[in-house]
Amino acid sequence: MSAVDTASDLAIAIERAGAAKSSFYAAMKLLPEERRNAMFAIYAFCRDVDDIADEPAPEGTKPIELALWRSEIEAVYAGLVPGKPLARALMAPVKHFGLLKQDFLAVIDGMAMDAERDIRAPSLAELDLYCARVASAVGRLSVRVFGTWEPPADEVADHLGRALQLTNILRDLDEDAERGRLYLPRETLDKHGIAGDDPALVLADPALAAVCAEIAALARQHYQAAERAMARCRRAAMRPAMMMGGVYHALLLRLERRGWAAPRPEVKVPKLLKIWIALRRGYL
Repeated sequence: MSAVDTASDLAIAIERAGAAKSSFYAAMKLLPEERRNAMFAIYAFCRDVDDIADEPAPEGTKPIELALWRSEIEAVYAGLVPGKPLARALMAPVKHFGLLKQDFLAVIDGMAMDAERDIRAPSLAELDLYCARVASAVGRLSVRVFGTWEPPADEVADHLGRALQLTNILRDLDEDAERGRLYLPRETLDKHGIAGDDPALVLADPALAAVCAEIAALARQHYQAAERAMARCRRAAMRPAMMMGGVYHALLLRLERRGWAAPRPEVKVPKLLKIWIALRRGYL
């Protein structure tokens, strides 16, 4: 592959990552160039498979598109040139940072859970598996790009990934309901007397606040476990993870202050607070 082709593939990945306007984008921009580009490539991959799972499509096409991505990942690890520009953009990061194929495939498996059916009131075990695939697997790819292969780094990925995904679930209650999805776990709903799984009815139930409070508490447990694992890693390599954890933990606190009763206005972390978190984490 020529340098021009590689640059073009990377440019497509950077554009795809930037278009998502995620809180992750700010943290990625603070990395050194090679690591930053690797994270853009990983994030663009994640956005692409996520869109396959989320966007409307003719019946039967989503499994085909996800299977194509599996083939593209297999090609990367077989030393072949994939057909997708976003897959080609992963070739250099895989080689330079020792990224594991199983983590990319786990992300695809997580998106397949969304693509196969609308998830509604999963068991706690199914919810944990979903978070492990769509978030913690991304975390394991990320910590290697950040520059650490220490065993505690995988603990950071496992816990922080789950914490971030649970925070996303609480943030996106209404957006997910519009898609017919409900990620609040069956056991927690039953505990608080919510028997059904219709998203609209569950979100209108007076017991919703108690359910969300339990999920928020679970997310905090994962944030705390991630912090403990970070303390056993090299601080420089953990700074991006620390910043993402700080921003999302701030988001969780703001969601709790807003409350869970309808209407639920959108909650964001202000830019000035993100800058303060970056300063606190030793970035700026």
